[in-house]
Amino acid sequence: MPTDEHHRKLERLYLRAPVNDYYKPTIHIRDGEAEIVIPVRPEFFHAAHAVHGSVYFKAMDDAAFFAANSLVEDVFVLTASFTVYLLRPIASGEMRATGRIIQASRRLFVAEADVVDGDGRKIATGSGTFMRSTIALGPEVGYE
Repeated sequence: MPTDEHHRKLERLYLRAPVNDYYKPTIHIRDGEAEIVIPVRPEFFHAAHAVHGSVYFKAMDDAAFFAANSLVEDVFVLTASFTVYLLRPIASGEMRATGRIIQASRRLFVAEADVVDGDGRKIATGSGTFMRSTIALGPEVGYE
């Protein structure tokens, strides 16, 4: 069974990823669940002055990915597929994505993710499949 230490190492690995210097997210991981919070900034906007769908995808993929990796202590998982449904725009506040495992086997994980705005309204939903990789979790990838 995964440990809190594993979850904290995954959180540090996530926050150290160079891409997250731009998005400035926070993360919290539990067994089979992960929550990502991204503060909305005008730099994320498309021409109609709301957050671009790529940010929704990032939030949901990250939340579902780390929900899956919370159950795997030796290697990274990889996103095999992910479907996104954008439900409403957001232009201020924060995006809170929660990912959870709905099916797990030895090699394949299926996870769902929802994104809500600061008022708790669902603004996006999605699901994906994740597979074990051969990339070891260790200090060389920031897992420490």
